[in-house]
Amino acid sequence: IGNTVLHILVLQPNKTFACHMYSLILSYDRNKEGPGSLELILNNEGLTPFKLAGVEGNTVMFQYLMQKRKQNLWSFGPLTTVLYDITEIDSWAEDQSFLELIVSTKKREARQILDLTPVKELVSLKWNMYGRPYFCFLALFYILYMVCFTMCCVYRPLKPRTGNKTSSRDNTVYVQKMLQESYVAYEDELRLVGELITVIGAVVILILEIPDILRVGAAKYFGQTILGGPFHIIVITYACMILVTMVMRLTSTTGEVVPMSFALVLGWCNVMYFARGFQMLGPFTIMIQKMIFGDLMRFCWLMAVVILGFASAFYIIFQTENPENLGQFYNYPMSLFTTFELFLTIIDGPANYDVDLPFMYSVVYFAFAIIAALLMLNLLIAMMGDTHWRVAHEQDELWRAQVVATTVMLERKLPRCLWPRSGICGREYGLGDRWYLRVEDRVDPNKHKMMRYTEAFKAQDRDTYDKGTEKLEINRDTLYKKELSALSLSRSTSRTSSHRGWEILRRNT
Repeated sequence: IGNTVLHILVLQPNKTFACHMYSLILSYDRNKEGPGSLELILNNEGLTPFKLAGVEGNTVMFQYLMQKRKQNLWSFGPLTTVLYDITEIDSWAEDQSFLELIVSTKKREARQILDLTPVKELVSLKWNMYGRPYFCFLALFYILYMVCFTMCCVYRPLKPRTGNKTSSRDNTVYVQKMLQESYVAYEDELRLVGELITVIGAVVILILEIPDILRVGAAKYFGQTILGGPFHIIVITYACMILVTMVMRLTSTTGEVVPMSFALVLGWCNVMYFARGFQMLGPFTIMIQKMIFGDLMRFCWLMAVVILGFASAFYIIFQTENPENLGQFYNYPMSLFTTFELFLTIIDGPANYDVDLPFMYSVVYFAFAIIAALLMLNLLIAMMGDTHWRVAHEQDELWRAQVVATTVMLERKLPRCLWPRSGICGREYGLGDRWYLRVEDRVDPNKHKMMRYTEAFKAQDRDTYDKGTEKLEINRDTLYKKELSALSLSRSTSRTSSHRGWEILRRNT
């Protein structure tokens, strides 16, 4: 019952009252330090009250709990060294990481905790010491891997076509080699080494991604933009396309260009994932993801309706015409592709001035140009501009969340020998087995002096204002006398207040 009340207090809107009641209930806890403590009991979602405060974005409760856990180590003048308990915050030995919970929640207030002590210092320590070097090395390794795969695709085994053409529009001159012909020369053996590296890399990607999907869940793993959800979809699809290409090569099945081309596009697009390691480029990946999976998805439904309608009209108009004079609409799939190009203004309206075109083509194309080029494209630009404006106001906060998510990901996947635990064990200071982070806080004495100066000026202003009010209450005979006394009072007040304030500054100096 006590643990349930603690969880309810974390969710209370009156944070001051919740903090007092939280402290009162813990004062009656008999097992304050043992495993049966009320603060260590999990709720149905596997969260302690401390983690629940972070997930809900309750910064007041979070700071209150952190102040209870800190230990003042020493103080010397303006310097103070504090040990903060990071047992539940650090993701090193936690199955359900506090940092991962914060970046994966949908509440924006929770990301403000990343800027509080000691979370800010802990993330900065992990990222600067281990996260950034490992992430940059991983980005370089992935780019070299993609260069190797691209070279294997460019020099894939092809041979000249020997069969006769079945159509005048057939433009194929090379065909794919059979498996027995693909690895004969020395160049083929070099390409085989690159292909083996590519396949091994695809298998490693699947081995690293599948356990996280099973641990977190597919909906949360692929749906969180901060966690890189769309990029996880891209890299898993890329690995599957590599394996499909390998099967088609081993079975000598024609058409390997389809999965190979998809893999090239997806593999190189995944390079954008590594932009999150840089503060200048990280927020732009968030913008791209939100635009693609938000604005563009909604816009594609409208675009599909317009393209289907006008492509069908164009095909019907040119169905009775000679395709050699205007071949952009010679069949229905080609009509769809040409209409898509016209929609995005990639090409101009097809025309052949040597022959007479149908009258309805001009009418339909005029309506299509008004609806597609002028109306819908400007609508898409306005939607993306609004998304850019919203993300731009949160770019620093989003980048910090990206850094935290990347740090937690690297810490989980790298061996323990390459990523030691951050912080100080409490045994060194007689504080048990809990882990602490040492933070040095500097108290600026000049700041306190300026506060005293400000209070001195405010006190003088209040004194002169009270005296002026008494004089105004006495002199209420006429309106002329009231205005005159107020004017003289304001001048003397400003001179007296300013004079006394500067005298205080001179004496302190």
